[in-house]
Formats: sequence, structure tokens, C-alpha cells
Amino acid sequence: MSVSHDLVPLAAERGRIPIAQMRSVYRVGDVEKRLTRLPPKEHESLRSTYERMLEKGPERFQVKPSGLPAMEHLYDELPNFADVLDDVRRQLALCQDSRDALEITPMLLLGPPGIGKTHFAREISQLLGTGMGFISMSSLTAGWVLSGASSQWKGARPGKVFETLVDGAYANPVMVVDEIDKARGEHAYDPLGALYSLLEHDTAQSFTDEFAEIAIDASQVIWVATANDERAIPEPILNRMNVFEVQAPDADAARAIALRLYRQLRGAHAWGQRFDEVPADAVLERLAAMAPREMRRAWMTAFGNARLDGRDAIEVADLPDGAPRRAPIGFMQ
Repeated sequence: MSVSHDLVPLAAERGRIPIAQMRSVYRVGDVEKRLTRLPPKEHESLRSTYERMLEKGPERFQVKPSGLPAMEHLYDELPNFADVLDDVRRQLALCQDSRDALEITPMLLLGPPGIGKTHFAREISQLLGTGMGFISMSSLTAGWVLSGASSQWKGARPGKVFETLVDGAYANPVMVVDEIDKARGEHAYDPLGALYSLLEHDTAQSFTDEFAEIAIDASQVIWVATANDERAIPEPILNRMNVFEVQAPDADAARAIALRLYRQLRGAHAWGQRFDEVPADAVLERLAAMAPREMRRAWMTAFGNARLDGRDAIEVADLPDGAPRRAPIGFMQ
């Protein structure tokens, strides 16, 4: 299904220039055939999907770094993900001096809430210079979220994999399946059923979305799943992924993360220059006891409280003192 062309440079990223080859993710002839078979004035949503596919064309960027990208910043920012970063680095090394496509084995990040698993996935997509699709399984009940629903159903639409490849610019986006252990289906529909073929390179080359009923090449998608408990994940899915148990950062690492976030927030805003370059030790100690995803929120609260009190230095009393409020989306920005 794929057609590759000469490598072309993309925008520079952290000292490396990502390069890409064009890859066809579907066959135009298949789309045209489906479109001509649609009855007049019926299936308008499906017709619109086919017309959009023809307008956009089948080719997408298939990107990879031009060499081993600088990853030191990720080891510093995400010290508890060192094993995962080591594995990504090994797989990047395999294709750095060749025309081979980048292949990243699907990965499952196991660990307690709030330690930065989703943030890690975003950082990987930026490192590789590709796009990202995101599915929060805890907030979804439909079994067709990944694979699409039949166009015969009222309100049917394509699945997330199809939308990310057809509407996006990349043939190898990072696809995040967040909280995969909390997936729940409706009746007989398994929300993870599509993953059995999507996580296998050979079968993913011809993945058919149930809405569009057109085979798309999803073999280059980079899969990152997150979970708190692997016991709720079917064994055949676990067998298709590299599983990493990510621990909460230790005290020193948590303190370093808190300090990095403080400096990042201070440097990103004009009002930040009013504050000390380094916060007090007692403040850092309090922040280090929080989960990484809570730290940014705590710093912003503290900055605001300090300014309301007319101070240019954060004190322990400026930090939130209660349990974090429940938020509809629980991931680190």
C-alpha cells in the first residue's frame, strides 16, 4: 500500500533535522470506487469522508530524526522514565544511518496516577517530530472508538486511528491510549478489539475502519499505552507490547522536577522576573512530596498567592494545602 519517495528535510528540532519520506496510507482507487457506489442523496457523512480523502490525497510524512537526537533533556525532565528512554534510544539507533523507516515497538507504561506517563508520550512525539493522537479510555464506553462504527448506524463516524491518519499530516504519529486498563465496552463490543490487529505490523498494514470500509496503512503508528494496573489488560495485548513499570520519582528526582518547573514557569512569563531565581528549600521540599502532574498547578497557585500578598518570593504558606480538586482531565500539561 505504501509508496516511498526521496527523503526531504523538515524543521530542525533540538540540534537534529528530522527527515521524512512520503508514504501512501490508502489507495485513491479504493476511495473512488466506494464513492461511486453510494446512492444519490444518501450517506452524506460517508460521502463527505470519501470526498475529504480524495481532496487531501493519500500521502503523509513518515518522519524520523536524521541521527540520534539529543535526549539528555528528557532524562533530566523525566528521570523515572530512564528505562523507557533507553529503549527508545536503542530503536532510534537502528535506523539512524539508513533509509529504513523508524520502528518503535508498542509500549505500555505502568505506574500510579500523576507520575507523568501522558506527558512522556507528548515529549516522545515532539522528539520524533511527528503528530499525536490521544484517546482517554476511562472516559469512553463505545467499542468502536478505535475502529469506527458501521455507517448504517445513526451518528456513526470513523475511529480515532482513521481520523488521525487521514486528517493528520503524518503516516507515523504517536497514538496514546491513555488508561487502557479502564476500557469498558457496550454490550458485545470490545473497545480494545481493534488493537489485536493494530499492534501487529503485518495486519496493521491493511487496517479497515468499519465506517469508511477502506483499508488504511496503520503499520507505522507509534503506540504508547498507559495504565495503573495491568491485571485488567488482556494477555494478548500485553504480549504485543514492551511493558515498563514506571515508579514515582525519588525525593531527589522529585525536587529536581519541581525546580525545573519553577524555572520554566518563571522564564515563560514577564511577571516571573519579579520572583527569585531559585525558590526556598522549604518550598521545594513541599513540592517534592507532590505527584509531578500536581506540581505545575501548585506553582501557579503559589505565584498568584505571593503576588496578592505583595511578595516576590514564594513561601510554604502560598502552596495549596488541601487535596487536589477532581479535574475532568487528569494529565500533566
